[in-house]
Amino acid sequence: MRLTWAQPEDLVAAELAALREQGAVEDDLAAVERRWALAGGATTLQPSGASAVPAPPALRALAREILGELAALGGASPEEPDEWGAIESLLPPEPALVRPAAAEPDRVRGAWYGRAAGCLLGKPVEKIPRAGIEEIARATGNWPITGYFTQRGLPTEVAARWPWNRRSAPTSLVENIDGMPEDDDLNFPLLALDLLEAHGAALTTEQVAQAWLDNLPGGRVFTAERAAYRNLLDARPVPETATHHNPFREWIGALIRADVYGWAHPGDVRAAARLAWTDARLSHTRNGLYGAMWASALCAASLVAATPADVLDAAGAVVPPRSRLADAIAVGRAAGRAVATGASDEAEALDTLHASLGHLHWVHTLNNAALIACALEASGGDFGRGIRIAVAGGWDTDSSGATVGSVLGALAGFAAIDPSWTAPLRGRIATSLPGGAERDIEELASRTRALPERMRT
Repeated sequence: MRLTWAQPEDLVAAELAALREQGAVEDDLAAVERRWALAGGATTLQPSGASAVPAPPALRALAREILGELAALGGASPEEPDEWGAIESLLPPEPALVRPAAAEPDRVRGAWYGRAAGCLLGKPVEKIPRAGIEEIARATGNWPITGYFTQRGLPTEVAARWPWNRRSAPTSLVENIDGMPEDDDLNFPLLALDLLEAHGAALTTEQVAQAWLDNLPGGRVFTAERAAYRNLLDARPVPETATHHNPFREWIGALIRADVYGWAHPGDVRAAARLAWTDARLSHTRNGLYGAMWASALCAASLVAATPADVLDAAGAVVPPRSRLADAIAVGRAAGRAVATGASDEAEALDTLHASLGHLHWVHTLNNAALIACALEASGGDFGRGIRIAVAGGWDTDSSGATVGSVLGALAGFAAIDPSWTAPLRGRIATSLPGGAERDIEELASRTRALPERMRT
């Protein structure tokens, strides 16, 4: 059985990369890496999360041993702490945004529809690199990207060179879209909505953990979430759930779970970030935490701000200023501003991001956050332009598209989004959560608008 994001022999390479990104001592890492390689272990993680052939028992046992050794090589960073009090002490003053008792209905509808549309655009090309996405779009007359992807007119050789995402293509192309198909980028916001309705601002990480076990199939969570799920079943406490044999702890999984915490706090980026941190610490550390905090702040600001730049300014106030995430966002914003002012084009902006952050895995927080920031800055508030840049960047296409769509949808409001993006959703989102196969988007928006009052009780 080939099990992605979980086989110990695959986690070693990912852990070595994670520790290097966090600044661990290279001589220590190199010694462990040589020992692992001499034993026959792979030193590069496969993009899909698992080697084709599981390791023999002896090598798998050695992998577990080496993962234990590597755990001792990571250290704390005063500039990138994990605990809320230490994080908060590093943050600049909160921005002065209006904090309405409830957000405007059309903006909340725009946020939900925008998240779904951005995710849907990216689904069939998830795992396809930037060059492949462009070739597919050009071959089908959809470049620059102006609508959902299609198989119609795609030459056989292009399709063979860049296969669609296997799970998503049957439900995410123009010719077969019938509502928003199931996706973890929507399952997690649905679950967060349930959690906030049940627990309000008193939500704890343990309650998030219990909700995962009660509602999420283990096979529908990935990377850091799959590691945390395994750790929960192994009876490991929070926050060990985020650190034990989890080399994906700074990847994008927590960021995609954060939107509803922002929507529950229109204009209050710090309160949104606090709840996003509460959720994220189940599975993430350092910049994985900050990515979730930042995404929730983007969403909180998007319900009251006037421009993408205003949203980005406000959300920056929840990111530790000397963190790697702050640096990545700065790179993305600068590239996006250059597009917005005409100093460069979209391709040049994406070149800049790939030159700076292209060495990271395609679902890392840092590169995708830079791409999200770039797309928002470059969009000028144009929904279609923003999500196309996020997807054309070629990293975690559905997740980055979802976050950009959420923010721009809330900024513009549902009525201002071109119906070509929203009509195919049919007003519904499919889900693997209990309680029915689909959720009505209008009902979700109504429930979301009630959350600020729930946060005060």
